[in-house]
Amino acid sequence: MRSFRFASVWVVVAGLLLGACGNAKAQGITAQQAEEMLKELRAIRQALERVTPPAPGPAKEQTAKLTNLGGYSIGRADAPLTLVEFTDLQCQFCNRFSTQVFAQIKSAYIDTGKVRFVTRDFPLDFHAYALPAARAARCAGEQNRFWEMRDALVRGYNQLGPAFVTSVAQNLKLDMAAFGACASSTKFDAAIMQDMNEGRAVNVEGTPTFVLGPTSPQGLDGVLIVGAQPFAAFDAKIKELLAQPR
Repeated sequence: MRSFRFASVWVVVAGLLLGACGNAKAQGITAQQAEEMLKELRAIRQALERVTPPAPGPAKEQTAKLTNLGGYSIGRADAPLTLVEFTDLQCQFCNRFSTQVFAQIKSAYIDTGKVRFVTRDFPLDFHAYALPAARAARCAGEQNRFWEMRDALVRGYNQLGPAFVTSVAQNLKLDMAAFGACASSTKFDAAIMQDMNEGRAVNVEGTPTFVLGPTSPQGLDGVLIVGAQPFAAFDAKIKELLAQPR
């Protein structure tokens, strides 16, 4: 990258000076003047080559503090760590996390009492079915089938739409009249918007984004994990935080 930057600058400077030489020659430049211009050009090149750009440092870890840990959760309430996910059910990367990584986290850390997992809504405005899907999951939650509905919707992220949501609800044997009335309403929109606002407050910009940190009555003071990271990334950070003295 350094050599590329120097080459780019060198080409620009050379072009300017050679252009100046050409203009001067057209106007009757002397041999001495041409030699002086070339000396200046060589001096600029040597100066550029002596410049040492600052070495890139390691990316600084982003921290995040959540005071509200409400939302659907699994795992022990007194687990030493809490992992909060901000998710969009129409997001292919959320699908990747749910289908390829979550089961490993659940087996290694949630089921063993070390991590509590909380899911929060963050439907992106360019996903037309993300908000209706978030509503549908919460409406299924009224009938104690939130996790089943959520899992089915995120797995079928590329099929989302009224017909698909209805078929999932029917397969879950929900009270369809109650579910339909709920899903077509805006009763959960304020809660969904609260999730989004709290996510934005800790610099959530896309999905999935996670906050991981020690569990406390005051909330969660942790680190931000952005994107559908592999299990190894979560595993390393969880082990690091579990190893810290409390």
